Amino acid sequence: MQHLSVNHLHRSVTLFAHDFTTQWTVIRYFTREKRKLIELSEPDPGCWVHLAPPFAPDELEDAARQYGFDPVFFTDSLDLDERARYERDEDIRFILLNTPVKNRAAKEENEAYFITVPIGIILTIEHVVTISAFETPVLEKFLENNIRNFNPADEKRFVLQILEQNVYHFLSCLKTLNLRRNRTEKELMNSSRNSDLKQLLAIEKSLVYFVNSLNANELLKMKMKRTDFLHINGDEDLGDLFEDIIIDNSQALSMANVYTNILNGTMDAYSSIISNNLNQVIHRLTVITVVLMVPTLISSFFGMNVPNGLPEKPLAFYGLIIGTGLLTGLLYWIMQRKKII
Repeated sequence: MQHLSVNHLHRSVTLFAHDFTTQWTVIRYFTREKRKLIELSEPDPGCWVHLAPPFAPDELEDAARQYGFDPVFFTDSLDLDERARYERDEDIRFILLNTPVKNRAAKEENEAYFITVPIGIILTIEHVVTISAFETPVLEKFLENNIRNFNPADEKRFVLQILEQNVYHFLSCLKTLNLRRNRTEKELMNSSRNSDLKQLLAIEKSLVYFVNSLNANELLKMKMKRTDFLHINGDEDLGDLFEDIIIDNSQALSMANVYTNILNGTMDAYSSIISNNLNQVIHRLTVITVVLMVPTLISSFFGMNVPNGLPEKPLAFYGLIIGTGLLTGLLYWIMQRKKII
């Protein structure tokens, strides 16, 4: 994929940063001592370097040069259209994976509840650098020190833990979407409001993002394992952990596909139900029109073609009413007999 220019980067990060008041990139440094995550004022060897939005292009270029890698690694990490992949540039290794975040535009109709955004992980000789265009729940767990056995100095396990927590977050979001789908379906059983159908459409869009991202993440992990990108083939513990992550990602992808198929079937079923209800209404109106045609025709005939209105005979009016009723009833009986109604 063609890399973005610095000017394009400036336009892109301005969009990401519109909710923030500060104008400079937040670069934070972390290390772990005695099971506590400690924030440093300056980077030390083996520390975790985290870049949080908003971003200033000049600062990103300076940071990339400081740690000795191409600035396009930062640029690609901020591009929402980038697919999950990995690259190697001499001693620098770059991993890009997709993670789900809540959609800020979800309050608008037909917008997905969740979207997926890239997380960039750059492995230098001395540091692990992470960057994303949004504040992601996956990295927030590490920032809040909620991950067991987390140590930034152990870059192999750290990267695997990010991959693991990312899969867990996908599973959590999938459960949230499924609960929302069940609740919306129950509401649709008693009504056919457009708002409920739009909610199903928003869930469907979220699932499409999830399926594409999980599929890309799975291919990324399988290639990393095949090429030993993290150099863990000699470590049985880390190898088993990586294998479990790949299996969990496959399960998440299967869940997303199942939920998507169920939702597609639900949407088709409700479309058929709504169409059938409309046909029934039109059918009833047609039957009523045909039945009422008999008295309308008879009354119109006598009103227009008899000089003195009704024939000058006693009880002629009542006889006409009774005859009209009998003809109407006979027509209704014939239609019932033929199963027209």
